[in-house]
Amino acid sequence: MSVLWGISFDATPISGLVVEFVKTASVLRDRGFRVRLDLGYDIKADKNAFFRPYREESSALPEWVRLDRVDLTGIEGYDAEFVSAVLREVVAAGRTELLPKVTALAERIADRIVAAWRRAGVTFVAVENGTLPENITYTRALCLAIERYGREEGLGRFVLWRDHDLMWQSEPGTGKYGRYPYPHATRPADSPHIQYVALHEEARRKTLSWAPGLREIAVLPNTFDHSPTCPNPGFRRHFGIPAGAPLIARCTRVIPQKRIDRDLHLISRLPGTWLFVAGDPAEDPVEHENLSRLADRLGVADRVVFGGRLAPREVRTGRSFSIRDLLAEATVVSFLTSYDYESYGNPIGEAIASGVPYLTSDYELYHTVYGHLGLQAPVLVADLPDDSFVDSVAELLRDEGKRARMAEHNHRIGRQHFDRDRTEQLVDDMLATRTRLSVVLPVFNEARNLPAVLASLHEQELDKDLYDVVLVDNNSTDDTVAVAAAFARAHPDLKIHVLDEPEQGVACARKTGMDFAAKRLGRAAGTRYYLVSADADCRVDRRWLPELFRTMEANKAAIGVCDYYYNQEHFTERPRLWDAIQRTLRCRAVTFALFGGFPDGKGFAVDRDVYEKVGGIEIFYQLHDGRFVNHLSDDWDFGIRVRGSGEDIVYAPTARVEINPRRVDHAIDEVITGRAYGNDGIIVMRDIRPERPSTRDVDLTEAQARQAHEFSIKDFTPKNTILPLLLTPSLVDSEDVVEFFGADLARRLRTRIEEIADEMRVVDFTPIHAYKTPSYRLYFEFRDEIFARLRATVGEDIGYPPPLPACFDGVPPERFREFVRYYCEDRESGEAHNYFGNGGVF
Repeated sequence: MSVLWGISFDATPISGLVVEFVKTASVLRDRGFRVRLDLGYDIKADKNAFFRPYREESSALPEWVRLDRVDLTGIEGYDAEFVSAVLREVVAAGRTELLPKVTALAERIADRIVAAWRRAGVTFVAVENGTLPENITYTRALCLAIERYGREEGLGRFVLWRDHDLMWQSEPGTGKYGRYPYPHATRPADSPHIQYVALHEEARRKTLSWAPGLREIAVLPNTFDHSPTCPNPGFRRHFGIPAGAPLIARCTRVIPQKRIDRDLHLISRLPGTWLFVAGDPAEDPVEHENLSRLADRLGVADRVVFGGRLAPREVRTGRSFSIRDLLAEATVVSFLTSYDYESYGNPIGEAIASGVPYLTSDYELYHTVYGHLGLQAPVLVADLPDDSFVDSVAELLRDEGKRARMAEHNHRIGRQHFDRDRTEQLVDDMLATRTRLSVVLPVFNEARNLPAVLASLHEQELDKDLYDVVLVDNNSTDDTVAVAAAFARAHPDLKIHVLDEPEQGVACARKTGMDFAAKRLGRAAGTRYYLVSADADCRVDRRWLPELFRTMEANKAAIGVCDYYYNQEHFTERPRLWDAIQRTLRCRAVTFALFGGFPDGKGFAVDRDVYEKVGGIEIFYQLHDGRFVNHLSDDWDFGIRVRGSGEDIVYAPTARVEINPRRVDHAIDEVITGRAYGNDGIIVMRDIRPERPSTRDVDLTEAQARQAHEFSIKDFTPKNTILPLLLTPSLVDSEDVVEFFGADLARRLRTRIEEIADEMRVVDFTPIHAYKTPSYRLYFEFRDEIFARLRATVGEDIGYPPPLPACFDGVPPERFREFVRYYCEDRESGEAHNYFGNGGVF
């Protein structure tokens, strides 16, 4: 199971940093990550929480966020006093005496960070505000830990480092963080493990002017969930706010820089209007006392609610009132902040996303972040609300239609620029820098087989950061899901995503997994990403995935198909059955090498872009016993559609899959009679997993072995020696194919394909079943010559074509082709389907 570790440099349970982390974490949670968060109590010294244990902090966070921290106790010399001294003496004053100690402690802290990440099985890290030099010792340690952990664990770009406040955006002019070029702040380093994020283009420009070698820095504005908010009448009742009174919401910290005094002056000129301040008065008791006295002096104390800290808008805990509840009841939202204090202005974004009009001061970055987008809002340009500003607010409070139009206009722009999908895209791009292959594993009641299958996937001789597993549970009633979860916990180095697919059928499960993987893999220019199919009852060789990956990369083909084999030890008492199986597999190896073959769900890879281009796995339905069921051959039909689109299929003979022999163990009667996958044109697979007497120690008779081979070879030959030519006639001109068939037979095959296509008026052989009639016809017409070529190439034991159906006994030779067409096109009895076995039996 993948783990996200968050680090907030704010040292407070709820802040803008924590809220943004939760938003990002929710994206990763949707992708199967477990979430842990370090609130930074042991980082920031001015919040009086250094080394303080967590208490009730988790109550303001979603239940899926687990609070955690790096144990820094016992590191001699590292405490709140030292951190404060470094900020005061080194960062602000520029003295260097403490720097050797900073370096030594950073090394020790880095060791602790790496140990904590290894204990938790961390695969992704989100750093919030790490560059702001409140604690350069920890920032340096964090950078050391990232490089060490990323190298040792073989991770790619696994750190999202977002700076909300930099030196030029937080308390500028105070000298608290030194002077440009900030010699003692830890500059962002160009790391293969870090994706830096700036909140807007101006922050990105300034960061690059300070750290010009930085290549991986993206602009990602704070994003918001734009879903509707629902009114909560209990909110007003709880805080004593009259039901019909206009309500101005102010979501902020209760500190002087936020200029809440402006809101008090504003409502003093708006009779009947209430103000709700959502912030912790205990953060700055002096400021809270000053504001309370001002409210008394202005005569508005009875219309002001200091509501305390509310749960963030984006955090739905169900345990308390939240900013979402406040915004659902608010008439307008206020953000009358200081000019040079804010780096972003989250309350504006929250108001836009909630469909509530807002007011704002003309703070320094307002136009950089919001104003240039054409948003509509009253803007305060004076120090205190003047007549013009008060009049515009009063009009907005009175005119419900104007409020609705303004909110709808802003909401539409907000969805375009500040919606959650921007975060999703950046996270997915980061995940994809490591993951190049997603192995899709449909499962249904495979608890017994699953540990061995997952073990074989885990043991691939390929870096774990290059591939993951998407396990799709298809309504299992046994312990399949629990087994998968236990394996994931025991093997945290392999990312395993578990999905559900409620519609029964392996085709539906495979499509769900591949669609999921296709969306989450990256889209880096010039990089190919692969969706890989595996079977829950087969095991793969250790070199299966690396060889498939290598072959796809080298050949640039759309699909790569694997080599399949049975373990001979399973057939030591059944030599005749083993011989029948091996003859078919030897033929397949030859034709796959010639034509590339077609994908089998047991093991194939497809280029993600090609998968999307052809529309992905398509589900077909057929009637069986009076009800619609999905068709079994989704993998085969997908390969036909890919090849028919002009794309290449390549055979990867060194990517090997061991087939589970349970079908021939438990369904040998169906194998012998060519009904392993149904009959009369219906292709189904019955469940052969229930316990029943096995025939694994009983060999076939000579007659049964011959019959099994005949059905297998009849199924194999039309599909693997004729169908590729139907879909790609130019193959007949290739040197290897001409050598296999011989020039004369190759020429006549091409001519006959053109004749049949013209006769049947077929311009596209790719739709389901469209290829069967012409493939069967060409088989009957050329069977003797094709078998002659198979014997010459594969071996004499391949034998001769199985006998024709008895109905041809009375057909005159000169009318053979004519009656072959009638037989193969028979739409009533399905005789041709039964003759050819309705699917490969080996």
